[in-house]
Amino acid sequence: MIRALYDWTIGLAAHPHALWALAIVAFVESSVFPIPPDVLMIPMIIARPRRAWIVAAVATIASVLGGLAGYAIGAFAFEQIGRPVLEFYGKDGNFDLFAARYNAYGAWAVLVAGITPFPFKVITILSGTTALSLPVFIVASVIARGLRFFLVAGLLRVFGAPIREFIERRLNLVFTLFCILLIGGFLLVRYL
Repeated sequence: MIRALYDWTIGLAAHPHALWALAIVAFVESSVFPIPPDVLMIPMIIARPRRAWIVAAVATIASVLGGLAGYAIGAFAFEQIGRPVLEFYGKDGNFDLFAARYNAYGAWAVLVAGITPFPFKVITILSGTTALSLPVFIVASVIARGLRFFLVAGLLRVFGAPIREFIERRLNLVFTLFCILLIGGFLLVRYL
């Protein structure tokens, strides 16, 4: 089953509409969706390394636009949409205390969350809720998401073939490690 899913994803990566699928995933991941765009981005670059920069640019632009949607959720629909998302991640309990200090360090929070596996959507919603300066939010998002996606793209463009061979020979191990990291990241966020 894992092999079939991997082959399907690699096949989708070569599909003419793969960039649109990546854009949609990157957009919704930045505002509400728990699956990172890397899941689609990595096989797309492995399948077609020459398009690495285009893939990274699409992921960056769509992610920043999705971050703006998350910001809007926080600013205009926090109680209806934003609070349930934060409750899902266990981040609503200390919200009032957090909001009071957030804007002083908001740009750093956006940068850290945009680069690391920390769910970016939590920071985008909090930025809107606490009214972090929109220009600061946009600049920090572009830097963070661009750094993350272009770094991954660069590494895959340079080391793509050996990485693809490694993944294909050890697919079950790679998939298991990915799932452990994904679940561990969610647990870490939930209990911090």
